[in-house]
Amino acid sequence: MARKDQPQPPYWHPRFWLTWLGMGLLWLLNRLPYKAQLALGRSFGNLLYWVARERRHVAQVNVRLCFPELDAAAQQRLIRDIFRNNGIGAFETAMAWWSPKDWFRRRTVLKGREHMDAALAKGKGVILLGAHFSTLDLGGLLFSEFYPADAMYRRHNNPLMEDIITRGRGRYFGQAIERSDIRSVIRALRKNHIIWYAPDQDFGLKQSVYAPFFGVQAATITATTRMVKLNGSPILMLAQHRLPDNSYELELLPVIEPFPSGDEAADAARINAELERAIRKDPAQYMWVHKRFKTHPEGKNYLYRNMD
Repeated sequence: MARKDQPQPPYWHPRFWLTWLGMGLLWLLNRLPYKAQLALGRSFGNLLYWVARERRHVAQVNVRLCFPELDAAAQQRLIRDIFRNNGIGAFETAMAWWSPKDWFRRRTVLKGREHMDAALAKGKGVILLGAHFSTLDLGGLLFSEFYPADAMYRRHNNPLMEDIITRGRGRYFGQAIERSDIRSVIRALRKNHIIWYAPDQDFGLKQSVYAPFFGVQAATITATTRMVKLNGSPILMLAQHRLPDNSYELELLPVIEPFPSGDEAADAARINAELERAIRKDPAQYMWVHKRFKTHPEGKNYLYRNMD
């Protein structure tokens, strides 16, 4: 691994050849008709189901934990659909970065605009809760047709991928703010900006608390509470899904009130409840391949080692 003080190799360096190959192929496939891309995405997801054994195991554990009401056959169908949607999501990401915006305008519906308009009228900016749906990047493009927004994100370890992602998201997000740069977040909120923010991943117990997520205790970051406290900004949830007719629905849920409550654990549980509400609209379109329950009192990855 290169030291941080070593110069970054140029993008034509062999280190980046696989990235160029993968992104170049995705760019070419993005030239295909929309329905052909969806079909290829489903096939890609089916392939991932068989070759990505570790990710399949993670999805299996997550589904068993979060959907105990489903029998084994229904859980298996959900897992297969999760992989198909993740495969389609790769193509939808390419659409967000490279496809003409006009194509999606007549295929997108936004519900709950009254909640956003009321929140913006307060003049304190808005924290827009997002989640890692398979339509993650495309949802940003679709939302930008209705409201301008900035986004918090986690920097990619591959500098070429970071550059590609930043350029792609620059089509629809005004400002990309690294998740640790709270000062920039507060400055944007004080200008009455919308800040998209996804608090649905496990970053360990540092600055986190355990809170229920689909009935399972999950390490949940408390930064949401701190951000709201710093500027008094209203906070609400954005759900996004591809519908059976291949149109897209965005739904803004009502402002979360009262928030914060004065209890970080209660706040974390409330945020997880909002995330769950949005995810349950179509659970197969959420990225269950992530280790949401990685942190555990019995040790890191305990649930993923003990639910074979």
